[in-house]
Amino acid sequence: MPDRAPQPVDRQLPTDEARDLISLVRDIAQREIAPKAAAEEDAGRFPREVFTLLSHSGLLGLPYDSEYGGGDQPYEVYLQVLEELAAARLTVGLGVSVHTLASYALAAYGSKKQQVEYLPDMLGGGLLGAYCLSEPSSGSDAASLRTKAVRDGDEWVITGTKAWITHGGIADFYTVMARTGEEGARGITAFLVPGDAEGLSGAVPEKKMGMKGSPTAQVHFDGVRVPDERRIGEEGQGFAIALASLDSGRLGIAACAIGLAQAALDEAVAYATGRQQFGRPIADFQGLRFMLADMATQIEAGRALYLTAARLRDAGRPFAKQAAMAKLHCTDTAMRVTTDAVQVLGGYGYTADFPAERYMREAKVLQIVEGTNQIQRMVIARHLAGPETR
Repeated sequence: MPDRAPQPVDRQLPTDEARDLISLVRDIAQREIAPKAAAEEDAGRFPREVFTLLSHSGLLGLPYDSEYGGGDQPYEVYLQVLEELAAARLTVGLGVSVHTLASYALAAYGSKKQQVEYLPDMLGGGLLGAYCLSEPSSGSDAASLRTKAVRDGDEWVITGTKAWITHGGIADFYTVMARTGEEGARGITAFLVPGDAEGLSGAVPEKKMGMKGSPTAQVHFDGVRVPDERRIGEEGQGFAIALASLDSGRLGIAACAIGLAQAALDEAVAYATGRQQFGRPIADFQGLRFMLADMATQIEAGRALYLTAARLRDAGRPFAKQAAMAKLHCTDTAMRVTTDAVQVLGGYGYTADFPAERYMREAKVLQIVEGTNQIQRMVIARHLAGPETR
């Protein structure tokens, strides 16, 4: 059964331009994304043409400077766009978030020359990005990464393997963290690597529980040569760049989680109001009504939390703690709400004829990517009580 069109969320947007932008996104989502989502996820098909359309529509560079092809939109607006896209299909919403994450290092830490040369194509030229931090032996402990970049004249030679890379093997550019110096966080440097670089290859995509249309793969760097002009920031600054990127990226994941949860709630409400048992809609029964009320309340709380963090970011204030809180709460909410949506649909919720089971499978990965929720709790606790003592 095709996914139902999501019910429009009553959003508080700061400008008329933002309201027009959300209307554009909803139109694209309902015409180009949602109708094909179930079939394409089942087939494991990545909708590259959708990302090309989003790029040409100005939706792949929303929070970045218009001087380089961005949309000059605050995070408060950008994240609500992500939510709309994720409600239509998580592969698309998460893919836009990952692309934005991959563009962040150059947009925030690149030189003026680099930004002028590379950002326009990255933000609005049809290109798709990937972010390479995790490795087979370093996930949560990202500072222990082993991929090396060795200086050779005016070039760097990158060797190693990255793991769990969204868009791995199909991206047009990769933001890569590699070791250029001592062990630990201070020996890591960031590079912008073109997707067609000699020696770069993607492995066979992972066979995942959900998000089958979004390729997740290891990326191998076999002596990939990158000119020094593609080094982002200073040598040894890469880990700090990575952490700053993830603070913003976690908000993207939070918004996607709320979009997915909203789609699951819409499905549950539509089913409950249409399904008759004992001579009346099952939505008349108090136990189910309370379940729907709890789902909606959790979603609204999550939306408020990620928007609070976004507004802090837009104001130039510290937001790392709130970003971790938003990622934690919103992804846990997505898991709870999608599970409850399956319960509301009963036996039908457990079948692929309805999207609820897919939503539940997709929700799980959001508790893992860009820092597991256990890591988010560690981040929050450090803000509250300081670093752990040893």
